Amino acid sequence: MRTPIMRTGAALAAAGLTLLAAPAPASAAPTPSPGATPVTRAGTSFLTATGIAAGQPVRVDASTGDFLYWSFPASAGQRHDITATVSLPKARTGASTWTVEVFDGLRRRQACTAGAQTPTVAASAGSVALGCTLRQVRSWAEPWSADPLPGTYYVRLSVTDLPEPDLGLPVDVELLVSAEGEGSRDDGELKAPLVPNTKAGAVLTGEPAAAPADADDDWFDGDWLPALGSRWAWSAVGGVLAAVAGVFGFALTRRPRRR
Repeated sequence: MRTPIMRTGAALAAAGLTLLAAPAPASAAPTPSPGATPVTRAGTSFLTATGIAAGQPVRVDASTGDFLYWSFPASAGQRHDITATVSLPKARTGASTWTVEVFDGLRRRQACTAGAQTPTVAASAGSVALGCTLRQVRSWAEPWSADPLPGTYYVRLSVTDLPEPDLGLPVDVELLVSAEGEGSRDDGELKAPLVPNTKAGAVLTGEPAAAPADADDDWFDGDWLPALGSRWAWSAVGGVLAAVAGVFGFALTRRPRRR
């Protein structure tokens, strides 16, 4: 009978094996800011969305089937986490599917990197939890991209699938938007130039001397005749040719006198 050999972590690492680390604990749920005033209403469209701030709790009484809208400001470098809890009534006939969506100022839907964005709950469930973690807001992006940019963002909470008899049942909604990060992680500031300036200019101690004016080449030195390439000479020659052409044309078109 062979005796099992117990190996330590160092021995396993030397043998080329990797130990699986224990899963990291889940991050703590966002909490409202101390002293924040709760919001007790919601809009029904993008134009009537209720404005909220990060860390401000939302508690709304609504009906199943309503579209609820909120808006919040986002700055560059922030990463937002939206969490919502919907308390469902007991008198329900079937399962239902809820969804939380986030749109930017151009009404473009932003993708969620984490969270239960579209959960489905059974008829016996008393509540449903939704979540959406947005990407970090960038300070700039290409026009064709859908990267999140600074501005106003909209949150829409609604139910997408449920039995028709359950429409209109009362529900209680709790929502919270949290923001992390203050500065942009995409951009930065240079403390020194990447390439030093090796061709520095000379420092002028006085006013530079004016350049001498170019001599006029249109006239010969000491002579009144224009140069061959002067514009005055060509203008004079052109005038004479035009006069000769006019006299010749008049002679051709003049009618002879009758005696």
